[in-house]
Amino acid sequence: MKYFIDTEFLENGPAYPIQLVSIGIVAEDGRELYLELDGFPSGLANDWVKANVLPHLLGHPYSVDRDEVKRAITQFVQGDDAPEFWGYYADYDWVVFAQIFGTMMDLPKGWPMYCRDLKQYCDQLGNPTLPKQASTEHNALHDARWNKTAFEFLRDHVDCALGAER
Repeated sequence: MKYFIDTEFLENGPAYPIQLVSIGIVAEDGRELYLELDGFPSGLANDWVKANVLPHLLGHPYSVDRDEVKRAITQFVQGDDAPEFWGYYADYDWVVFAQIFGTMMDLPKGWPMYCRDLKQYCDQLGNPTLPKQASTEHNALHDARWNKTAFEFLRDHVDCALGAER
């Protein structure tokens, strides 16, 4: 099954590791998961994060500790022996996602050590104009929902192109 992910995080250059703020996951079957990391070091947020991410956090009951984030994601994907993760400009999202479990080597058995990237997929298809996001940007759940929408658009774009070639 495909899982569309997005994270919001703190990033302050090479002296500081990226730090999870929130994560949204939307499964191909429509299930959704949204969590915010309780106790992330908000004092390290740069001005962009303060203006564009922090105002969209929901707080309780979504605010949980790192162990609960790990448990919730594992339970959300439970029973899927070969999950496929997708994100948009997903490099940092994937690193912070893997760090939830420790290292990439600590990801659950059967999970890939990579995330598929919607932007790369879009580029491979000639860079069609993606649908606009109608919901709040930089809310991890809203962005994960849009990732699913973008994937479906690109998949349909491929189907249309293949149909035209037949």
